[in-house]
Order: sequence, then C-alpha cells, then structure tokens
Amino acid sequence: MALIPPVSAGASSINSTIATQRPSAADSAASTQRGNDFGDSIGSALDNLQASQTKADGLAQDAATGKLKNIEEYLIAASDAQLSTQLTVAVRNKAVESFNEIMRMQI
Repeated sequence: MALIPPVSAGASSINSTIATQRPSAADSAASTQRGNDFGDSIGSALDNLQASQTKADGLAQDAATGKLKNIEEYLIAASDAQLSTQLTVAVRNKAVESFNEIMRMQI
C-alpha cells in the first residue's frame, strides 16, 4: 500500500518546479525570434513559388515562339511550378483548418 505525501510537501515541490519553468526574458525574445523566422520562411517559400511560376511562364513563351530548343526544360519547370502550387495550397488549407479548430475550442 503506497502512502500519499502530505499536501504541503507536494505543494512546495510543485512551486519549485513552476518557478524553474517560468519563461525568462531571454526565452520570450527567442520565441519572438522563432515567430519572425516562421514568417520569413513563409515569405521565402512564396517568393520561391513566384519565381518558379515566372520561370515556367517564360519558358512557355519561349517554347511557343520557337526560341526554346530543349522542350524538356519547359516540362520540368512547369511540373515544378505545378507541384509547388499544390504544396502551397495544401499548406494553406491545413493552416486555415487549424485556425478554425483553434477558434472552436472552448476556454
């Protein structure tokens, strides 16, 4: 049979645990930095998507006018742009779904 420790002994150990887990100013600054990193990552990903779309459009134009000698370049660029777009849409949909799930949570 196990003995349950008195409440006062447990409370003091909980208070000391909570005191060591409180975020410091450095932790909150690191959290802010991570938030900025996430925003920068999203912006960079969207810039890459735009660049791949622009490249595919330029190669399509070159293929249509006969300037492009190697049609495979266009096919690869178009596939890359298509896959990048599909991934971006999937991530956006998941983010919207997550946001809606959070908004439905009861406090």
